[in-house]
Amino acid sequence: MKSKKSMFTVEFPIRCSPNILYEFLSTPNGLQEWFADKVDQREDTFYFSWNNATDEADRVSFEENEFVRYRWEYYDDEEFFEFRIAQSPVTNETILQITDFADKGEIKDQQQLWNTQINDLKHRIGS
Repeated sequence: MKSKKSMFTVEFPIRCSPNILYEFLSTPNGLQEWFADKVDQREDTFYFSWNNATDEADRVSFEENEFVRYRWEYYDDEEFFEFRIAQSPVTNETILQITDFADKGEIKDQQQLWNTQINDLKHRIGS
């Protein structure tokens, strides 16, 4: 079945090294600092809990200090959310690129949600 959702990408400058940022994006302890109330991992499945509700996501691919891609259990096969770490060639700052999927009418809301989440992340990192 073809997905009805649209892919979108948001970018955020983050003042920290790629390896520190990667820890916050790829480990249960790091994700629990900013993304969810509680995060557990069993092999490549991550369990994200908020307010006593839990969502499952599989880590479908990753490259240490470069990117990590997850797929929510309720996403279609071609949908995912991905954290990608890049360096600006001009300023040399670390850039976090987030790719996600949402219904066309919900992209703005989803982008706003990521803005809020990344503000929490920056606060935790001290960026």
